[in-house]
Amino acid sequence: METSLPGAPNPPETPRLPDLPDLPGLPDLPDLRDLARAEFAPTTVYLNTASHGLTPARTAGVLREAVQETVEGRIDMTRWFAVIEQARARFARLVGLTPDRVALGGAVSAHVSLVAGSLPPGAEVLVADGDFSSLVNPFAMRADLKLRTAPLQDLADAVRPGTALVAVSAVQSADGRLADLAAVTGAARAHGARTLVDTTQAAGWLPLDAGAFDYTVCGAYKWLLCPRGTSFLTVPGDGGELVASQAGWMAGERPWDSCYGTVEELARSARRFDVSPAFLPYLGAERSLGLIEEAGPEAIGAHDRALAARFRAGAAGLGHRPVPGDSAIVAVPGLGGAADALREAGVEVSVREGNLRAAFHLYNTAEDVERLLAALPRA
Repeated sequence: METSLPGAPNPPETPRLPDLPDLPGLPDLPDLRDLARAEFAPTTVYLNTASHGLTPARTAGVLREAVQETVEGRIDMTRWFAVIEQARARFARLVGLTPDRVALGGAVSAHVSLVAGSLPPGAEVLVADGDFSSLVNPFAMRADLKLRTAPLQDLADAVRPGTALVAVSAVQSADGRLADLAAVTGAARAHGARTLVDTTQAAGWLPLDAGAFDYTVCGAYKWLLCPRGTSFLTVPGDGGELVASQAGWMAGERPWDSCYGTVEELARSARRFDVSPAFLPYLGAERSLGLIEEAGPEAIGAHDRALAARFRAGAAGLGHRPVPGDSAIVAVPGLGGAADALREAGVEVSVREGNLRAAFHLYNTAEDVERLLAALPRA
């Protein structure tokens, strides 16, 4: 039967998924599906959250409103700072801390530099081979530190007497592997070392207790869906011996009384490590973090991991060998060259270290996995 209008082009055919073994099922999370439909409207099959998350509708709305306020001269900095404090509190709840242990900034590397700058000369820092540069390089920039690397799977065993700090990403950016954080923190404590965990590729889908580590850093523009320019640092209750070398007026206990000259009293909380937060990114962050709180990292994680498992099984059925694991990020070695063809097919992924990297989040569906698999070549 003719289904298209006379003179109109036929609609494009949906790619047919190759014959594959049965793919793993998905958890039934209707509330999450409804939330995703209400907040997101991608025009591509977007599987690149490991590079940048999508902006929720609620976040876009508050950003438009704030920009208009700057256009019309209705800037209310007192109200904006109050919203920023709400963002701090939301992040603290997501990682199991109180707001007084959370500092705000603009980039992970700046927060890591604060930790690096506070270490004594000669201190040994242990990192994982190939970890993200923003976590590793600030230590390399200090010639008087001893920077040592070890394979991720051997990191806990590589901690030794004299190690001052172990720094590792909870989830590896290049291939999605999960660090054994319990083993690493246990080994660090046994040798008197502090721990620094980068949660940029984890917070939002992998429930974490930031209190289990001395410091954590998080670029919030990926899985937490915040605007770029939002970064969070968590510290021990006593500040963890960090030096507030970036302290400006916002780091004062009474910021509005600290605008000129030397700040007489630094904040008695982690706010002493703040840099003045960018208004628009943090106004948006408050809304995005609210969405993650509403959905819940546990539910999001179950959804994301199930989609990732479907893709791993499907890719293996096509003869590929994806990096094994239970991560929301799936890397397929040797398939990086397929990214351009996937983009032409409307599927957005990324390439890292030659790996095709697909990242699954709350706005993705089983249909997205099928579109990706249908566009992949067989091995």
